[in-house]
Amino acid sequence: MDSGTVSGIVTGILIVTFIGITVWAYSKRRKPDFDEAANLPFSDDDETPNHDTSTSPNGVDSRKSDSCKSKGDRNT
Repeated sequence: MDSGTVSGIVTGILIVTFIGITVWAYSKRRKPDFDEAANLPFSDDDETPNHDTSTSPNGVDSRKSDSCKSKGDRNT
């Protein structure tokens, strides 16, 4: 097999893959999922925000201060 044959086979595989992804994306089974995703920017933000539990209530990152202490860094 020469490089032209290998190149042709790879091109054919990529074309089939592209057509498969296009058919999958535009199938009627995917429409409800895409409609829901399209409306996400318009949804209400009534959910509670995700709080980072790695920081203490006073705003100091407890992981950072622990790691600095364990390494002997006194410049915290």
